[in-house]
Amino acid sequence: MRPDRPVVINGLSVDIEDWFQVGAFERTIRREDWDSLTSRVERNSDAVIDLFGRMGAKATFFTLGWVAERHPALIRRIVEAGHELASHGWDHVRVFTMTPDQFRDDLRRTRAVLEDLGGQKVSGYRAPSFSIDKRTPWAHEILAEDGYAYSSSVAPIAHDHYGWPEAPRFAFRPVAGSALVELPVTTAKLGGRTVAAGGGGFFRLFPYVFSRWAIRQVNAEQRPAIFYFHPWEIDPGQPRVADAPLKSKLRHYTRLGAMEGKLERVIGEFSWGRVDQVAAAEAAWAG
Repeated sequence: MRPDRPVVINGLSVDIEDWFQVGAFERTIRREDWDSLTSRVERNSDAVIDLFGRMGAKATFFTLGWVAERHPALIRRIVEAGHELASHGWDHVRVFTMTPDQFRDDLRRTRAVLEDLGGQKVSGYRAPSFSIDKRTPWAHEILAEDGYAYSSSVAPIAHDHYGWPEAPRFAFRPVAGSALVELPVTTAKLGGRTVAAGGGGFFRLFPYVFSRWAIRQVNAEQRPAIFYFHPWEIDPGQPRVADAPLKSKLRHYTRLGAMEGKLERVIGEFSWGRVDQVAAAEAAWAG
């Protein structure tokens, strides 16, 4: 029998990417055009850092190497504020579109830039669009070989952009004989179904009571929620992509103005910490 655990500390995280780098626009905005677009990632990330400071919260910033290279002062501010700096890959390429060698190169290039700018070891990784799934049995092995302590790259749901429904809902060890822990993004059980409840668009679009219910359900099992969002989600003034598919525009732009208030509410109502701290605690429980 597992011993009783103290108050559950949930994992608070931010995926640092600009408004034009999201999966919803990957077929509309070319990577070659990124540098010509108006960047808002630094101002929005600074607003997130300020929000966490007001709320007394510490978090993990999963950061694109592409962003870090262009905004080095932002990386230093993240670290100086006491947050964890972790990898989100170089330029938001989904893992299942890479070869193992390409993935390894992407990891190492990103880590080198983040560690150089942040001055601290990078031990955590989150795949763009939660794109580690059953198509990438080699990805966790490469993360383990490169010495990562944890990954938060799996969404154990069915979704049109990502998902690995067969994966465990809570922390697990994906590589036999390795200390690497995978922390899937949070899901809840609703009528026998597994539903997404870990933040991002689901948090922004659904009523707050749904997220509160889901986090309470997970915490009642004495497990931490793994929650994420993006800096662009608190930026109602960001540019509009007129020629994007309607579904993508609805997902991306709906309720941007409500997001900051909802974040203040969820941070104030639950206990939060950096994902590396949650991973260390969960390591003792991971199967």
